[in-house]
Amino acid sequence: MSGFDVVVLGAGAAGLFCAGVAGQRGLRVLLIDHSARVAEKIRISGGGRCNFTNVQADRPECFIGAQPGFARHALRAYRPAEFIGLVRRHGIGYHEKHRGQLFCDDSSERIVGLLTHEAESGGVAWRSPCAIGSVAALPPDERDGARFEIAAEGGAVRARSLVVATGGLSIPKIGATDLGYRLARQFGHRIVEPRPALVPLTFEASQWQPWVPLAGVSLEVAIRAPAHAEAPVFTEDLLFTHRGLSGPAVLQISSFWRPGEPLAIDLAPGHGADELVAWLTQRREQSRQQLATTLAERLPKRLVALWLEQLAVQVPRLRPEARLAELGNRDLQALGDALRRWTVQPSGSEGFRKAEVTVGGVATDELDPRTLASRRQPGLHFIGEVVDVTGWLGGYNFQWAWSSGFAAAQGLAAAARR
Repeated sequence: MSGFDVVVLGAGAAGLFCAGVAGQRGLRVLLIDHSARVAEKIRISGGGRCNFTNVQADRPECFIGAQPGFARHALRAYRPAEFIGLVRRHGIGYHEKHRGQLFCDDSSERIVGLLTHEAESGGVAWRSPCAIGSVAALPPDERDGARFEIAAEGGAVRARSLVVATGGLSIPKIGATDLGYRLARQFGHRIVEPRPALVPLTFEASQWQPWVPLAGVSLEVAIRAPAHAEAPVFTEDLLFTHRGLSGPAVLQISSFWRPGEPLAIDLAPGHGADELVAWLTQRREQSRQQLATTLAERLPKRLVALWLEQLAVQVPRLRPEARLAELGNRDLQALGDALRRWTVQPSGSEGFRKAEVTVGGVATDELDPRTLASRRQPGLHFIGEVVDVTGWLGGYNFQWAWSSGFAAAQGLAAAARR
């Protein structure tokens, strides 16, 4: 039976990085994954260019979970600048898009290659594809230096430490499973209910029918989830789809939203609504254009026509064909208020099949924030998406993978020296 210092389950971003760091610190590491093609989530991310981190991704307030601030220690132990330095050492070109998001200049395969090279440099052994049968904690009289026995294809293995990096439930078509949650429960850990996050939101077909013609229309909005006081206001692009709403603004707020709750959308963010009302007031003195025609000079034409039709149900004077010159100051103020407070109530989301990440997972109050080690089972660590830590859209979740993997590897190396 083979023996290792560490067995890492899952060869995604967190597992690959953790294995490489641990191996380079002198530990004997075995990496096991059930898929023949590992790190598939890295390959498809960022449109195939991998948004591998964000220059602001060491800000703990950009991560959510039941225990706010849990990610702080790992994020400070391994900051974005350190992974950026690793990218540079591997000669990988990258660029910043907006809001600190960093992407590869060419293929995301370059990041997979970086991680694979780092693991090989640490002498990491691989089993992939490899199905896992069971994981058991060894009784003290059978340990002989090992704490765990993993039954897997190719023969059982024993290890002093076990790192669970099996990810969440998002994008099952590339291999997502609930193995990590099952192992956590096996060792007495509590699971915060997993939910799809960074995901498009959907509406009942009859409710959304009036908006279907807007599919493909995009504009910048400010969006918030009123039911969650802790949720930030995100100013990003919103995209109309045939089934509901998507785009960065909606993906961001989806991490906080729950079914049955409303969303508040400002269609003219910042001081846009006030400026728009002032502009309409000025134009009113000079124009006999219809309201929809004038407003379409500042907002998407298709959106203006349909949105005014819906608004006219509550405010009849603001119908699309109303003449701008016939509207009073109160009418225009009501228009500005409506622009600031468009309220919609999605019925659901596109689910895990289109979710970029999973909210929820292994409860963090049962993990050491410095090493991601279990407080219930010595030698057991949980890293990456399987943990109840979820970052914003834009490279934050990859940084959590690097930081949590590094923190666990450091903790394993320190324990081996004791």
